[in-house]
Amino acid sequence: MSKEKINLNISGMTCVNCSNGIEKFLNKQKGIEETKVSFASSEGEFTIDNETMSKDTLIKKIELLGYKVEEDFSHLEKAQEKEFKNLKKLFSISMTITAFMFVIMFSSIVDASVKKYAIFALATVVQFFCAARFYKLAYKALSNKNYDMNVLVALGTSAAYFYSTFVVFFPSLFPEHLRFLYFDGAAVIISFVLLGRFLEERSKQKASDFLKKLMTLAPQLANLLKDDNSTKEVLANELKIDDKIIVKTGEKIPADGEIIKGHADIDTSMITGESLPAFKEIGDEVLSGTLNTNGVITVRVKKLASDTTLSKIINLLKSAQSKQIPISRFADKIANIFVPSVIIIAIITFIIWAFVGEMQNAILASISVLIISCPCALGLATPIAIVSSVSKGANEGILIKNPEVLEVIKDIKYAIFDKTGTLTKGEIAVTKTDIDKQYFSQILAVESLSEHPISKAIVNYLKDIEKQNYEIEDLEIIAGRGIKAKIENQLILLGNKQLLEENNIEIKTSHLEFYNERLELANGVILASIDKESIGSFALEDQLKDNAKELIENLKKQNIKPILLTGDNKITASKIAAKIGIDEVYSEVIPTQKYDVIKEVQEKGKVMFVGDGINDAPSIKQANIGVTLNSGADISKDAGDIILVNNELNSITKSINLSIETMKIIKQNLFWAFIYNAIGIPLAAGILYPFFGLMLSPVYAGIAMSFSSVTVVLNSLRLKLKKL
Repeated sequence: MSKEKINLNISGMTCVNCSNGIEKFLNKQKGIEETKVSFASSEGEFTIDNETMSKDTLIKKIELLGYKVEEDFSHLEKAQEKEFKNLKKLFSISMTITAFMFVIMFSSIVDASVKKYAIFALATVVQFFCAARFYKLAYKALSNKNYDMNVLVALGTSAAYFYSTFVVFFPSLFPEHLRFLYFDGAAVIISFVLLGRFLEERSKQKASDFLKKLMTLAPQLANLLKDDNSTKEVLANELKIDDKIIVKTGEKIPADGEIIKGHADIDTSMITGESLPAFKEIGDEVLSGTLNTNGVITVRVKKLASDTTLSKIINLLKSAQSKQIPISRFADKIANIFVPSVIIIAIITFIIWAFVGEMQNAILASISVLIISCPCALGLATPIAIVSSVSKGANEGILIKNPEVLEVIKDIKYAIFDKTGTLTKGEIAVTKTDIDKQYFSQILAVESLSEHPISKAIVNYLKDIEKQNYEIEDLEIIAGRGIKAKIENQLILLGNKQLLEENNIEIKTSHLEFYNERLELANGVILASIDKESIGSFALEDQLKDNAKELIENLKKQNIKPILLTGDNKITASKIAAKIGIDEVYSEVIPTQKYDVIKEVQEKGKVMFVGDGINDAPSIKQANIGVTLNSGADISKDAGDIILVNNELNSITKSINLSIETMKIIKQNLFWAFIYNAIGIPLAAGILYPFFGLMLSPVYAGIAMSFSSVTVVLNSLRLKLKKL
């Protein structure tokens, strides 16, 4: 037996039950060993036996179910965009028509004699145009023996619509007191369920945006060094192992490789999260997508474009994105039992009443059962609570991109944080200096000529100093060392200890003590000398954000363990963790390692990851909850489930509280919706008639249905009043 793994893009899935239905159907087919279909990523992963199943046959079987296989990712995107626009149009039409129906019902703009026909016409458009998708999906679900919300919506709204239609055109079939219309109830159900599907599709569509942006990070072109030492511009994806490439100042490195000539400061923040550029020289490895901030280097290619660290990040993101959604869809699960039960009860009700000779009661009671089981409250229970929750979050500076995560946040056991830009401000700043102010103007003049992050930090620290017009000579920016220049024939050095030692500068004891003391506390220290004498140093640090320590304390109170996960060096990471009370630290890790740590911790409990950089995207996507800051990279924001718009760390605590309150409301709504049906259906079936002579007519069934919906809506709106 020869096994083959096939990945396919599948369009046309509108809910998680679509993916479940595909899996159920294909798992029964001979030659298909394993099936995994993700509604979230519109992807299917299949393992087939080549001897009994081919790729073409597999595609035909999927398309037989009413879905479409898109070979090209761009075609899938177009199909999803089309579906999104279609849902938006259907919801807009349905809501507009429904609102107009209510205007006609409660006003005199239409003559009373034609009012019911006008309402019928409007309801027909909603029922068979706007809600056509529910009939199609209900058919698919029933074909796969899967009784989901689509079946419930189609069944309930059809009962209300067709009963009302018979009342309009054949009123003589009904006694005077039973001639009621339920068109408005069916239209309201359809409108709100469409709203829920629209919100879900929008969330799903945005989920892949970050991948497209990430793919543009690596440079498309490379400067290939030929045998005659001339250069030729080639496509980066055409580079072969052992090719030599030239990377100049300001250029991104097009492939993973090793420096064989030159040295430079490389900005690796995209990969490692390090806030300071790393000095790289001959023999050091460099990664695709990182930036050469100064210097010219020659790099020998060690990995193909398909095997670079950046490409691995993209693959990890795809893998994380296709994981199964952890949300429990209460309504759909119970609907698998509820829907067939309602049909059976309606049929039994009809048979019993017909058997005892009460044909009119048989018709009315069975219709009442279907109307009272109409899933208005059930359909509104989750979407209305979610809309209220998302609105409340927005008011608090919390943008919930994927509402489904609200169910997961309350179960979080571990909160894992990136350091740079998340817990810290991500900007190198001078925190202290022992240099006399008389030297500031000269230092400012020299550092102003460099674009290096450290130079910018020093310039910012000295921004209030009056700038003087010095004539600067022999300016030299030395990669990995610092800056060298002359002012009025005085040699000025600003850089690391090695730079001063190479120029035979003796560091004074007092300056050395300050240097060693600050080195223990800060990210780095820049020494300075003028005219062959040391004058002191600048201490650099990436400062903690406001509320960082308070957030960690609050998480511990909620029995959530905080963990620091960063690409920064061990000493810096440990010091930052100690300051805010984090006990577990992972340092010097690249994105692929971060991803592995997340997966490892997930074996012990649900994980929330908070980050803001491009390098954090795989971790954000793999975690059960991905949280990012509005100040972060676009890719991390696209990958995240929640964006902290105000960049306030205490909004993380508010997100947890909002999740807890939202789930309380949803469970209350679902409880009410099902209890209402549990009580209402027997009443509609006529259980009280033998004892009290009472029948629940369709009009009262409709009132009960509407009352349950109002209760659910009002209960959901309480979220807006909650204090987080």
